[in-house]
Amino acid sequence: MDRLANTVRPYAWGSTTALPELLGTAPTGEPQAEMWLGAHPGAPSRIDRGAGPVSLAEVIDAAPEAELGADTVRAFGTRLPFLLKLLAAGSPLSLQVHPDRTQAAEGFADEERRGIPIDAGHRNYKDANHKPELIVALTPFDGLCGFRHPAQAADLLEGLGVDDLKPYVDILRASPEEDALREVLTAVLSAEHHAIAGTVERASVAAEQLAARGGPHADAYAAYAVLAHHYPGDPGVLAAMLLNHVQLQPGEALFLGAGIPHAYLGGLGVELMANSDNVLRCGLTPKHVDVPELLRVVRFEAGDAGVLRPEDVNGEEVYETPIDEFRLSRFVAAPGAAPHALPSRTPQILLCTAGRVWLREAGAGVGAGAGAEAVAGDGAGLALAPGESVFVPAGERITLTGDGTLFRATVVA
Repeated sequence: MDRLANTVRPYAWGSTTALPELLGTAPTGEPQAEMWLGAHPGAPSRIDRGAGPVSLAEVIDAAPEAELGADTVRAFGTRLPFLLKLLAAGSPLSLQVHPDRTQAAEGFADEERRGIPIDAGHRNYKDANHKPELIVALTPFDGLCGFRHPAQAADLLEGLGVDDLKPYVDILRASPEEDALREVLTAVLSAEHHAIAGTVERASVAAEQLAARGGPHADAYAAYAVLAHHYPGDPGVLAAMLLNHVQLQPGEALFLGAGIPHAYLGGLGVELMANSDNVLRCGLTPKHVDVPELLRVVRFEAGDAGVLRPEDVNGEEVYETPIDEFRLSRFVAAPGAAPHALPSRTPQILLCTAGRVWLREAGAGVGAGAGAEAVAGDGAGLALAPGESVFVPAGERITLTGDGTLFRATVVA
């Protein structure tokens, strides 16, 4: 196994304190939004097998079957099919959706044919892959996920007492579910900016006042008021009011499948996704919003946000999703407990988020011995503190002991 050196991305929405507190480092005063763990070309992790640091992506490219295993290569190709992140939101992220495989392939091919540079600001598709994702809260975590039922959205909008919103309320009450959600979202995102900005401002003032009074929608109104504070006049604030407001407790999770509009508002979490960078934005951003393409991708289906809790499978707490490219689980190690053997058929990234855990190989000869802290006993091993991580190639047998929490990212075997 190889200890990982990972890159922290300083996006403007990042928290200035959450990642430093987890990692035990001094805050820099700058936002620290995401720490990437994996082999994504945008910020691959680095390992050292004795000849100096090298990109994990390069290591896998040089010997994909040795690192990923023949089964993984056969199923997903020669790249690590997932990307693991620590995500620390200090302010709201953009409201967004991700395409399914077919939409991504078609969109990528179309933009390639039209010669749109891959780094162009108006480019929608950076690759041909889908980007489902899973977020697990490490702290209380605030977000938006999926459409409310139209009647519930109508009640929320009507409660603001803003006359400009009455046409949207009427549509949400009178039209079939899919038609109602599509028509209102289209109207909001297609409106002239100067016309919609005033409506957003009036709705935001009302939301802040209602949040202060309390009541059944107080938490949701407070969240929308915060959005308006960060993005004054942005039509995405009204689009957000169509979505479920979710407050996760530590250990709870959300799965975001293709076409599901969502946004993270605040908190620290572990995020796992397919190895893609395809994002279509609905608002709450100064970046490009392609309304026609967005409407092609969005699934206009209402329902609960679907909060996930892990299911125990022989001591491994698994977050079940319908995706094969990734599988996320959690181990909570206790002092004095017997070593827990981790499955070894697939490649995996192991991340400690609390306490201290010890990883030991079943046999001698650890690849990342340079800089590793030895663990007493048979075989070589590493000790991990919060924020520390390792890559384990397919076929290497690892046991876990200690007093802490370890997340395991891998593929479905």
